[in-house]
Amino acid sequence: RHRCPHKPTRIYDNGQQPCLTTEYVEKYPKYSNIFPPRSLKPKQEYQAHRGKMEGITTFKSDYLPYDIVKRPFRVQEEYKPKMGEIELGTTYQKDYNAHKIQPVTLVRPLERKHTTGGKLDTIPTYQDDYRSWEVQRREPSKVEHVYHPPTEKFGNSTTFQDAFVPRELTLRQSFKPPCVAKLSDVPFDSTTSHRTSYIAHPLEPKFIRSKEMYKPSNQPFEDLTTHRNDFKGLLGQLAKSCKPENAKVRSSARFNGVTEFQDRFQPWLVSLPEVRKVKEYVPPPGNMDFNSTSHLDYIKHEISPAVPIRPVSNRRKTNAPFQGSTTTKEDFRAWGSCQQELIKKQQEIPKPTGKFDDVTTFKSHYIPYQMIPAQSFKPVGALVHNSAPFQDETMYRTEYTLKKQEICPANYPSPPGYVYVNTDSHGHKFFRQLTPEFFESNSNPIPKEVAVVS
Repeated sequence: RHRCPHKPTRIYDNGQQPCLTTEYVEKYPKYSNIFPPRSLKPKQEYQAHRGKMEGITTFKSDYLPYDIVKRPFRVQEEYKPKMGEIELGTTYQKDYNAHKIQPVTLVRPLERKHTTGGKLDTIPTYQDDYRSWEVQRREPSKVEHVYHPPTEKFGNSTTFQDAFVPRELTLRQSFKPPCVAKLSDVPFDSTTSHRTSYIAHPLEPKFIRSKEMYKPSNQPFEDLTTHRNDFKGLLGQLAKSCKPENAKVRSSARFNGVTEFQDRFQPWLVSLPEVRKVKEYVPPPGNMDFNSTSHLDYIKHEISPAVPIRPVSNRRKTNAPFQGSTTTKEDFRAWGSCQQELIKKQQEIPKPTGKFDDVTTFKSHYIPYQMIPAQSFKPVGALVHNSAPFQDETMYRTEYTLKKQEICPANYPSPPGYVYVNTDSHGHKFFRQLTPEFFESNSNPIPKEVAVVS
C-alpha cells in the first residue's frame, strides 16, 4: 500500500491536472460503460429567478370565499294580554286535606311560688351584726435614736477573734477498720457435706473394641471414567500454518544517495552578527549644584512644643511610709504542714520464689502417634496414544486460495509496461499504460493514463 511522501515543490501552482495516485485508482480501474452516480445534493450557488411565483396555497384552493350577507332582523311582536281569569289551582291543593292544628302545650312544670303577704325586710344579718366602728389612728412607738459618734478609738477586735483562739491543726484519727484478714486460732475443718455423704464406688473396666484387620477386595479397581471412555488421545501431525510467506520486495539497483532534503535545502553562507560597541561614559564638566528650589525658599521657624491638655490631678501626696499590714496577715499565719503518706494494702497472696514449671496437662498426657498418609486413588495422567492419523482439515484450509502478491509499480524507477508522460509540481510522475490495443492499433490510440509516484 503506497503512500506518497512528496510535498509540493512550488509555492504557487497554476496546473490544472489533479493528483490521481490513490489506492482506489490502483486497485479498481475505470470501466467505459458504467458512469459514477450523480450527486443529488444541490450546488451551493445562486439560482436566478425563473418565473413568476404563484401565490396559491392549499388553503386558498380548498377554502373558497363566500359572499357575506347580513342576517335578517326579526321585529318583536307587541304584547297583548289574554282575556279571562287565570286558574291558580294545583294538584297539591286538590289532593292535600287540611287538618285543624291546636297549639302545642309545654311540658315544663308550673313554677311554685312560696310567698307571703308580709313586707320584706332587706337588712341582712351581716349588716346588723357587723357595724362600722370609728377607729382612731395609733401613734408610732418608735424610739428616736440620735447618732453620737464614739469618742474612743476602734480596737479592730471582733467577737470571733475574742471567742475562737487559733490552735494547732491535728489530724483526725480514722475509724475505718484496716483491710487485714483476721487469722483464727482454731484449726481449719475441711469436712464438707459432699465428703461425708459421697460414697466411692469402684469403676467398671472400660470396654475396648478390638481393632479390625483390613481385608482388601478381590475385585480389580475400575478406574475407567467418562473422560477416558469418550475422549481418547489421537496421534496426528502438527497443524500447518496458512499464513502467506513474508517475502521481502528488494531491488537490485544501487542507491543513488540523493534525497529530497539534499535537493530542497542547500547550504547558505551565513555571516556573523555585528557586535555593537558600548560608548564610554564621559562625565559632564564642572561641579554639580545640589541646591533645589525647596531648599532655597524654605524658611525655618522656631516652634515651641505643644502643651498637653491633661487635667491636673487632685491627689494629696504624703511622705509617710505605706503600712501594708492587715488583720488577715496578722491573725492568719502560714503553718508548716507535712504531706500525709499513702496507705497501701498489704499483699495477701505471697509471690512465688521457685522456678516456673512450664508443663501443662495436655503436654503431660498427650502421646504422639506416627501418622500414616492416605493413599491417593487419583488416576495417573498418562496419554493413551492412538495409531489413527489426526484429522486437521478445516474449512479455511479447504476454501482458502493463495493469491499472488503484486508489487506496486511505484517501487520501480521506470515501471515496465508504462511510458513516462510528465511531472507535476507535487513531484508526481505520470505514466501511460501500454495495453495490447496500443500495439495492434494503426494510428495514435488513446491509451489508459495512470499516475504512478516514484
